Amino acid sequence: MQIWEILLIGAALAMDAFAAGMTDGMSEPKMGWGKFFLIAAVFGGMQFFMPLLGYFFGGIFTSVVEKIAPWLSFAMLAFIGGKAVVEFFLEQKHAEKSSSQGGVKVSAILVQGLATSLDALAVGVAFLATETSNGLPMSVVWCSVVIGVITFLLSAAAVFIGKKLGDRFADKAKLLGGIVLILIGVKILLEGLL
Repeated sequence: MQIWEILLIGAALAMDAFAAGMTDGMSEPKMGWGKFFLIAAVFGGMQFFMPLLGYFFGGIFTSVVEKIAPWLSFAMLAFIGGKAVVEFFLEQKHAEKSSSQGGVKVSAILVQGLATSLDALAVGVAFLATETSNGLPMSVVWCSVVIGVITFLLSAAAVFIGKKLGDRFADKAKLLGGIVLILIGVKILLEGLL
């Protein structure tokens, strides 16, 4: 495995976090810098931690992770997304603005971070297999750092873009964000099944 392959793996793993980050930005266009960096840090931190977990404990739970990760990711994202869609329609019914809900909650950010990083567990197992056959270009810790940094940067960009789009589509941002999270969950589930 070469360094450029680690970079590509990092970018590929970051795509679900990118979409979720954009959704969070759209859902809360007036988000402060603290939450902005929290989202990027949670997504980047989870993508850093999960390959290490897969690497060090991969032999113990590889078959279990491969079977349940897509379903677990789908369930978490579908729950969060479905909740956002229901809240949107309840707010429309009661003529309340979406900002009255306080924006994206920290608990939702943590669940999104976990749900979008479960596939990185399998990457950690792949790192273990690669290291025993032909080797990694750097230690598994540095591979995980690269993945985490890429995810942090792409997630930060996504939240920024989402905030800009959220200003334009503020009245429908929560609905769109919920639908996007559900679709990400479906995508993860289909990838895991196929």
